[in-house]
Amino acid sequence: MTEPIELPDGRRLLVVEDGEALAAAAAERFVATTTAAVAARGRAIVALSGGSTPKKMGELLARPEFAGRVPWGETDLFWGDERWVPLASSESNAGEARRAFLDAVPAPPERIHPVATDLASPVRAAEAYEAEIRRVAGTAEGIPVFDLVLLGMGDDGHTASLFPGTAALHERDRLVVENFVPKLGVDRITFTYPLLAAAREVLVLVGGAGKADTLARVLEGPTEPEGLPSQSVRVENGTLTWLVDRAAAGSLRSAGQSG
Repeated sequence: MTEPIELPDGRRLLVVEDGEALAAAAAERFVATTTAAVAARGRAIVALSGGSTPKKMGELLARPEFAGRVPWGETDLFWGDERWVPLASSESNAGEARRAFLDAVPAPPERIHPVATDLASPVRAAEAYEAEIRRVAGTAEGIPVFDLVLLGMGDDGHTASLFPGTAALHERDRLVVENFVPKLGVDRITFTYPLLAAAREVLVLVGGAGKADTLARVLEGPTEPEGLPSQSVRVENGTLTWLVDRAAAGSLRSAGQSG
């Protein structure tokens, strides 16, 4: 693994060889961050992401060489966004995580916190999820602090369910909101920028040549807050690392510094 490259605005870029290395590096960060959080504060609070790379990371975490190193009993798991589908659906981020790895590791059920998509509406589900985050974090006021938030980036530059041109991009008070995505014709539930910004560590995972041009626009192009939501992710008092494979980094000028 190469050394991280320092980018403007406190961001870091870390380039690994391929998709397998990407999943392995993410799994190692999961282990290290949860272990350190439990040692420092008695528990860890993590937000997982949907997508193929986080799924591969999860499958690694279920293997004995990783699973035995994770403090599952002291780690609370949330999701940075969710589709408005039942948990049993193959489209459910939380459902897929359960089936891919959570059912295979000793994570206590009470530590796993999926979005309640069986409630009356996405609005109600978002409100309930924010309340659940506050309950677990013990933060009635102010912004709860996650120890680790895992994110991805779509081909269109979205992250979590913060899609280009959608209302959630402008939310500054609520921590979790419902977000209608016109181009998909669906409702999503998503963390907002303020909740992401409060995290101790945010790790954005990007893999594959198909995302190379978008990644270059996000990290090295002009500011496009409406068109490239992932570009606006910042962390106020923690670290923000873009962990990408060489294929995804193919259009980055700064990636040349990584050797």
